[in-house]
Amino acid sequence: MTPTRALRLMAVHAHPDDESSKGAATSAKYASEGVEVRVVSCTGGERGDILNEALKNDAHTLQDIAQVRRDEMARAAAVLGVSHTWLGFVDSGLPEGDPLPPLPEGCFALEPVDVAAEALVRVIREFRPHVVTTYDENGGYPHPDHVQTHVVTVAAFRAAGDPDAFPHAGAPWQPLKLYYNGWSVERMERLDAAMVEAGHEPPYRDWLVNLRRRPTRALTTRVPCADHFAARDDALRAHATQVDPDGHWFEVPLELQRQAWPTEDFELARSLVPVSVPEEDLFAGVRELEDPDEVCRRAPARTPDGELVLAFVGEPPLDEGLALSTTPQDGDGDGRDDMRSEEGHTT
Repeated sequence: MTPTRALRLMAVHAHPDDESSKGAATSAKYASEGVEVRVVSCTGGERGDILNEALKNDAHTLQDIAQVRRDEMARAAAVLGVSHTWLGFVDSGLPEGDPLPPLPEGCFALEPVDVAAEALVRVIREFRPHVVTTYDENGGYPHPDHVQTHVVTVAAFRAAGDPDAFPHAGAPWQPLKLYYNGWSVERMERLDAAMVEAGHEPPYRDWLVNLRRRPTRALTTRVPCADHFAARDDALRAHATQVDPDGHWFEVPLELQRQAWPTEDFELARSLVPVSVPEEDLFAGVRELEDPDEVCRRAPARTPDGELVLAFVGEPPLDEGLALSTTPQDGDGDGRDDMRSEEGHTT
């Protein structure tokens, strides 16, 4: 069985702060066990709103938000124990209106997929992950940068092991598993119920309204990581411009979270190694290999049309006909959409 210290995990995200709100406790757990973890931020988050009221009029923040976000990302990476790479593209912002305005020229969501995929392939071939995580085809949240992150990551996963693809981007390396970060309606319901039982208001009514109008995902993998929830929250707080320290991210006491839902959840999308779902480990099937690196260096088997020959393909989402929308939802009647605001996707 492969020792933990030889394993590598890459988490590909759209903006700085996404890595701390999606799968952060899992990253911290694996890093604490000796797994090398690399976070890739596709954009610099330059168009994100300042969501912390205490910093909205801060002169330094207003003068150079791009550098502030870089500094925040460095602090969050240190908290989680991960390394970090900027892919170098520009935040697209979240367009609003009917009809929607065009996306800004030069933004990530308008980059040719091959250009962005080659940049990510270079990082994959340099870091050599066995497992990659990202968002589902709807971006988890239908922000144009999240959707583009999915498209680019899937393209890079397919191309990284192909010696004919981007030959100047390093020696081929084929990651063995690709996961999507999971948003679980059941988790939000469980936490709401636990808060009510403890005598508090349910905090996730807006989140539930948002999640229930999205396709239901087939979550395959629940990683026990409750011991690292505190590190996740500290990493989130490091993104001080984006995260209100008194906001919904921190409303549910940690001990209640550990009891009610002690995992982070993922959807296995593709695997080149045999697996058995449900799983509790992103490296299930990889740990059993005598030499995962040797397997990743081999040119993978492909179909006649060039697609990877896979041992596992994830199920399509249920309720695929549901309309995706970023229109604000106000399930608790307080005049704002807490999920939209807390996610940092207000512009």
